[in-house]
Amino acid sequence: MDNITISTLARYKREGRKFAALTAYDASFAGVFEAENVPVLLIGDSLGMVLQGGTDTLKVTVEQIAYHTRSVVTGAPNALVIADMPFMSYDTVEHACHNAAELMRAGAKMVKLEGGDWLLDTVRALTQRSVPVCAHLGLTPQSVHVMGGYKVQGRGEAGQAILDQALRLQAAGAAMLVLECVPQDLAKAITEALAIPVIGIGAGKDTDGQILVMHDILGISSGYIPKFSKNYLNQTGTIAAAVQAFVEEVAHGDFPAAEHTFG
Repeated sequence: MDNITISTLARYKREGRKFAALTAYDASFAGVFEAENVPVLLIGDSLGMVLQGGTDTLKVTVEQIAYHTRSVVTGAPNALVIADMPFMSYDTVEHACHNAAELMRAGAKMVKLEGGDWLLDTVRALTQRSVPVCAHLGLTPQSVHVMGGYKVQGRGEAGQAILDQALRLQAAGAAMLVLECVPQDLAKAITEALAIPVIGIGAGKDTDGQILVMHDILGISSGYIPKFSKNYLNQTGTIAAAVQAFVEEVAHGDFPAAEHTFG
């Protein structure tokens, strides 16, 4: 796989080329994913749940994300590797800059932050300091206790607020956006309104890219597999074939299907 940059993904968007993304946490799986042409890998704070067995992502630290980032970059040197900024690691602009620097030194090509308007100054500061930012709207797992659980966001009038925040985050310098658990029509409107690539998870088929948690596509998540995901290993039999099937279904627009989408 050629070296993937944010410019690559921006070109994919212009060309209407759908792309796949996966979470990754170690060199071995990252190597498999790169070999199967997954262009984007996210070291998600989801590791607090799928690796550590927690009930949420809040206990994950910057040091842990940095450790896994170094491992993933070793296994997949050509992928666009995004590192999650964990809970309370970007509560101030100063903290955000310090912690983002740690993750970039670990090998990340971009950092991801959850939230809307309150992050505008932080996005500007990071971008001005040469740290590419992926924003994250909709269901933001670090806010699970404020939201009252893992619930679909952006239904009804709330959708306009998310669209407006997406536009402001783009104007502040965000180079990519993740939309999680929002209605498909809202995700379509946001994807069409933004010039930057939009990656969906539980956001329907109209976003530029699709991301899933690697444990979900392999059917090994503890507890349950979310509505928006799919067990590809069950239908293919090998890890490489499962990843290849995910990449191909995203590229052809076959995933997500209606059963993986919120109305």
